[in-house]
Amino acid sequence: MLQKFVATGLVCLFSTALMAQEDSTKQEEASPLKISGFADIYYRYDFAKTAANNKTSFTNSHNSFELGMASVKLEKSFGKVGVVADLGFGQRAKEFAYTDDGIAQAVKQLYVTYAVSDKLTFTAGSWATHVGYELVDAPLNRNYSMSYMFSYGPFTHTGIKADYKFGSSGLMLGVSNQTDYRSSVAPKYIIGQFSTATANGKLKLYLNYVGGKSTDSTRMRQLDAVVTLGLSDAFSLGYNGTMASYQEKTDGKFGEASNWWGSALYLNFDASKTFGLTLRSELFEDNKQINVFGGVPGIAGGHVFANTLSANIRLGALTLIPELRLEQASQAIFVDASGNGTKTSANALLAAVYAF
Repeated sequence: MLQKFVATGLVCLFSTALMAQEDSTKQEEASPLKISGFADIYYRYDFAKTAANNKTSFTNSHNSFELGMASVKLEKSFGKVGVVADLGFGQRAKEFAYTDDGIAQAVKQLYVTYAVSDKLTFTAGSWATHVGYELVDAPLNRNYSMSYMFSYGPFTHTGIKADYKFGSSGLMLGVSNQTDYRSSVAPKYIIGQFSTATANGKLKLYLNYVGGKSTDSTRMRQLDAVVTLGLSDAFSLGYNGTMASYQEKTDGKFGEASNWWGSALYLNFDASKTFGLTLRSELFEDNKQINVFGGVPGIAGGHVFANTLSANIRLGALTLIPELRLEQASQAIFVDASGNGTKTSANALLAAVYAF
């Protein structure tokens, strides 16, 4: 019922916005086509000499030079209407759009916008998730490898949403297909975000939600919080905490929820414009064997504590990212050099990211 109410409300608001559009002779001239993009490559070495220890997105390799993604983003607007086509090619793009096939996997984002006013904007199409601290585009992250929360959270949403700004705060509400599906006849999800910031912009808070029925007998909810704090020109902090729950219906009623949750702190230090360090410390719990601890024979649920230290060496448009990652699990979900189960894992990588 809530999904139908929100969907009806958004459609009505969108229709009203279109009817209120100014006469074409009064519209602003079309903006120039904006083109941006990036390309990234990396080399990863696992000290146990296996790719099996990689449990997160985009770096599933060992002792191999790998292509990440070549990406190009096209943006165009005419008056109140805008369109964004964000395309990516490579293994990173393929994993990001894992529910699609063939050339459709190259579409990272594709959406149109209509700005009713400076405060209210409608968006329809497919866009990257609002949930979490990290993003799919390598230039937008200081760590190259991804967190567990990113890897097991939503990637994209396809549907319609409204963004409303008031002062230094914002509210987003939308209806979408189930997480990561560009095409789906399944029940729809509700998505939302509340954001706010201090007057100087140094402290920002994002409260995120996504939830709905995956089928008539299953449903999920995810609550997520992101906080960023600029302490000085050299030091900044980031925090991401999230929890997802899943329920199945038995005898007409939804049973007890199975949960996973994660919490990560990002410590950022920039010694200069050309050199910076980021330490990501993440605790990820999967006691119900929903993702990381699922499918491993003889292994019960548990948690992983992962620490990743990354340097950012900025050479103009090119950024080099040497990285060291150490992980400790409560169960033997990793393997050592002899192929035996172990609770620890370590790897190093070097990435090169060029953005334009």
